[in-house]
Amino acid sequence: MVTVLDALSALVTETVGDAARGWDVAGEIPLDVLRGLGAKGVLCAEAHPEFGGLGLSGTDNGALTAHTGALCSSLRSVMTSQGMAAWTVRRFGDKAQRVEYLGRLTDGELAAVAFSEPGAGSDLAAMSTRIRRDGGEIVVDGTKTWITVAAYADWIVVFGRYEGGGAVALVPATAPGVKVTRVPDPLGCRAAGHATVELDGVRLPEEHLLAVTGLPVVMMTTIALTYGRLSVAWGCVGILRACVEAVARHAGQREQFGKPLLQHQLVARHLAELYAAERTATFACEQASRAWDTGSPEQVPASVLAKHVAAGNAARGAASALQVLASSAATGGHVVERAYRDAKLMEVIEGSNEICQLILAEHAASTAG
Repeated sequence: MVTVLDALSALVTETVGDAARGWDVAGEIPLDVLRGLGAKGVLCAEAHPEFGGLGLSGTDNGALTAHTGALCSSLRSVMTSQGMAAWTVRRFGDKAQRVEYLGRLTDGELAAVAFSEPGAGSDLAAMSTRIRRDGGEIVVDGTKTWITVAAYADWIVVFGRYEGGGAVALVPATAPGVKVTRVPDPLGCRAAGHATVELDGVRLPEEHLLAVTGLPVVMMTTIALTYGRLSVAWGCVGILRACVEAVARHAGQREQFGKPLLQHQLVARHLAELYAAERTATFACEQASRAWDTGSPEQVPASVLAKHVAAGNAARGAASALQVLASSAATGGHVVERAYRDAKLMEVIEGSNEICQLILAEHAASTAG
């Protein structure tokens, strides 16, 4: 029996085909590809069927994310952004906003989520973007940097300061006062549409204001980032699986000193460690997804742990894979060359290694007997 997850995975495989290398080199995924996948529910598969989504569990969505990440990290980045945008609308929007905007996001429109700023990367408490009311409208001012998908997006989901707390504004990318500038030649996920977004007196109807909860802006971003971190972690599992496959195939076929590389113990060690890294990352992600699906209070630290373990393993694993394949992988767009660049970026986004370590240390201290 073919499950929804099986069908979606097959759709992603068919859509990507052998195009990932070309997308990476060109720095762009065709917009019709993204809209087509979005309209079929792939990009935010956890969205509830009531709002046009497929209603996948976090665990099944994680498996789909890993499958996509093994094929193309740039496409997986789009999936992370779209899913995080949908989660933000679900978490902070009222019923009418959920119907309106989740319906758009499951019908082919694309969204970017804007946290980071020139002076607020890891320190999101330093966020300076302002959202304010003016009569029957809201006004948004600020600059957001390294915003994934912004170059493709119909909507920018902007987190900012609002009165004494935080709020979220849904900003049309074509609204007057919005300027989107692509990041030139990013290190990793080159086709994910990274861009700087400048918001200069952007005026919108009040219904574009998602949340006026009184929560501090850092708490609001943490709620959204939990989804993003888990998605990135599963994407890193995909990177590791692609590296395991590439190393196993290459080391089994290429001969040196009269025998296949895999029969050289130091090369075999690389494959063994890669496999162990993939398995460890998968187990951490599965645990975090179970916490997410059950609404466990452990879901935040579990997602941080999964992201930290998976990103670190992917960066080290990709470097190991490149060591084995050597010049065979040292060309632009090769699956291992892409993995090497993409995985390093995963150690920085959605909470750097250092931020993850601080969060985990605080959690360990708070739970110690």
